[in-house]
Amino acid sequence: MTGDAGADTRVFVVDDQALVREGIAALLGIQPGIEVAGSARDGAEAAEAAPACRPGVVLMDVRMPGIDGVAAMALLRRSLPACKIVMLTTFNDDEYVTRVLKAGAVGYLLKNLPAAEPARAVRLAHAGVAQFDQTVVANLAAGLPTPELLTPRETEVLRLISAGATNKEIASRLYLSEGTVENHISRVLSRLGLRDPTQAALYARDNGLV
Repeated sequence: MTGDAGADTRVFVVDDQALVREGIAALLGIQPGIEVAGSARDGAEAAEAAPACRPGVVLMDVRMPGIDGVAAMALLRRSLPACKIVMLTTFNDDEYVTRVLKAGAVGYLLKNLPAAEPARAVRLAHAGVAQFDQTVVANLAAGLPTPELLTPRETEVLRLISAGATNKEIASRLYLSEGTVENHISRVLSRLGLRDPTQAALYARDNGLV
């Protein structure tokens, strides 16, 4: 099962274009440590089929007929709460990116990425590392506040969040309790006007904190 020591990362691919869907699945299928668990042509099919495939990561297009990627993500997060979802799309649209962040995606990548990148995206997502196309980051960051609002300790916590560290790992590295780390994270998000750790990671990267 997904998450077992030494087990392959199971990935589910969702795209309404058969050539793209099959091409991504083929690229992933030859990568060591990755198993293509299944695929779907739209959000409705993904919501129905993916749970039985037990993927650890879903790569999904945003704009699809019927149930789009954002709506499908909401459905998948209910049936597969531990699954990491990465959007892979041609649309660098602020509205889509904002909706995706709010829905809980761990990535938003554009389809013009090199052929080796889908596998890297799957591995990073499985490890819990947020990943966003640099042009997407630049567009989003334009409206984010400046870093002077944070204390040195909060800045340290923000850097570790961006590096993909868990609360437990942050607590160990900074010699704090997990409760204290949670309080720091809450204050960071509140002071910067951010919604979640994923957006905090984007903020840190754009402001040169990592």
